[in-house]
Amino acid sequence: MAVTETFDKKKHDEGGATYLERTPRRLVTLYLPLAIFVIVLLFPFYWMTITALKPDNQLTDYDHYSPFWVVKPTLDHIRYLLFETSYLPWLWNTIVISVAATFLSIFAAVLAAYAIERLRFTGSRQVGLGIFLAYLVPPSILFIPLAFMVFKLGLYDSKWALILTYPTFLIPFCTWLLMGYFRSIPYELEECALIDGATRLQILVKIILPLSVPGLISASIFAFTLSWNEFIYALTFIQSSENKTVPVGVLTELVRSDVYEWGALMAGALFGSLPVVILYSFFVDYYVSSMTGAVKE
Repeated sequence: MAVTETFDKKKHDEGGATYLERTPRRLVTLYLPLAIFVIVLLFPFYWMTITALKPDNQLTDYDHYSPFWVVKPTLDHIRYLLFETSYLPWLWNTIVISVAATFLSIFAAVLAAYAIERLRFTGSRQVGLGIFLAYLVPPSILFIPLAFMVFKLGLYDSKWALILTYPTFLIPFCTWLLMGYFRSIPYELEECALIDGATRLQILVKIILPLSVPGLISASIFAFTLSWNEFIYALTFIQSSENKTVPVGVLTELVRSDVYEWGALMAGALFGSLPVVILYSFFVDYYVSSMTGAVKE
């Protein structure tokens, strides 16, 4: 009887595993959704690319030219963007601000997440929930009191205005993400280290952080992406053209009244999105594994 049940179960499992080997079902359940996903994901990059390469007469003349293809591509828009605007300084400002804000946010998030998850003080869970709820506050509300502080501290129209305000929305989510990842690390490792005489700082630096590399990479990617694409604070706290970031500079400098430099706009958006795309492509495995570790608890 047991042998028969085992045989039936094995046969059933084999049948369930072979459903993807049938061509019609594999087409509907695998290839078609994957194709739709790839098209939706890559179409914006394709549209930005062909728009950046189109001559001006093809951008609006849909009667003679297809909107989905380019005839006689030109590099005039890219040349104008790189050599006749302040795009390169905007790009450098964005890199400096994003890296600095990410470093400050990860440093604070590591200390907060470790304290909440490992020190086990009274009200630690409530503190963790409060930190996460702070992330839900819209930046459009926070920038009003932050603007008052930026003006009072004399930081207006400087990179420090953004470097010090971006962590207000980066730290809460990074802390929540690292809390979930720290929770997945066995507490017995710390107990053994404490018995051997290690301090809390040594445990954090030599045990927790090396084991949390995927979580740290994921939180860093998240913080860097939000800093790179942030618009409201950069528009409010920066005035001079040389201190602007890419999202603000492209919109405010390449749109003049009712004149839209579509080719340069798309080239700027394309070049501005490439660093984030490259960053995700190199660390996607760490990002997925860290998100799994953060939410499985």
